[in-house]
Amino acid sequence: MRIIQNQTFDEERALYGSSDILVKDCAFDGPADGESAFKECRNVQAEHDFFNLRYPFWHDHGLIIRDSEMTELCRAALWYSDHIEITDTRLHGIKALRECSEVKMSGCDIISPEFGWSVRGIEMKDCTAQGEYFMMRSDHLRFDHVQLKGKYSFQYIEDSVFEDCVFDTKDAFWHAKNVVVRNSVVKGEYLAWYCENVTFENCKIIGTQPLCYCKGLKMINCEMLDADLAFERSEVKAEITTPMISIKNPYAGRITVPAVEEIIRDDENAKGEIIVRNQNGCGGAKKACVCA
Repeated sequence: MRIIQNQTFDEERALYGSSDILVKDCAFDGPADGESAFKECRNVQAEHDFFNLRYPFWHDHGLIIRDSEMTELCRAALWYSDHIEITDTRLHGIKALRECSEVKMSGCDIISPEFGWSVRGIEMKDCTAQGEYFMMRSDHLRFDHVQLKGKYSFQYIEDSVFEDCVFDTKDAFWHAKNVVVRNSVVKGEYLAWYCENVTFENCKIIGTQPLCYCKGLKMINCEMLDADLAFERSEVKAEITTPMISIKNPYAGRITVPAVEEIIRDDENAKGEIIVRNQNGCGGAKKACVCA
């Protein structure tokens, strides 16, 4: 493996088409403002590098990036690439990861609007992230101990598992399919509308109007806080452990809850069963529920 160390590159396509290289303690920055430094490369390792120019890793195969920094000016850093490992790295440019496959990330700090679109097969562990439309239209995600703050996250994702995560993001998981979220906190408005075959297990759900228009929704031993107008037109099997503000027109299935202030039944097609374990917990809606 050829070693490139302690150099600065600012020209266009500085290392275009390279293979089997270790680039260490280098900076991609300067007045020439060149882009696409590693385009069409193979088997590249980048360690303790500084990226301040656009589009550094496009159409690459086999990337290892460690202990590096990608600034706000490092736009669209990784596109159309595969077999990527990124550890202990800051990714702070917009659209940092798109249309890539087989990606592993750990110990990273992500500040990137439109991060992770159309990615197939990403494992993310012990990372923090901020951004809008995070991971849209991606599939086969495996997240472990990830903290996210954003908006419109995980829209249209499929076949994914999230464990021990904290997500503070409105409109998350819209149109998601075949997703499991375990032992996690999910805070935000309008959670997971139009999702299909999504399971929340041992989770804390916080926010208004969650889980509407869902199919095949499962909730196992979950807390729901500040939850009003929940489950509208959803097919759901839910075991809720905390009192709720209101439940509205669940279409099918069964919801078990210790108490609920209001149950709204103004749609004749809403046949979902609501079991309130505390006989005094129906508020003014006793006639609209089954008390156990």
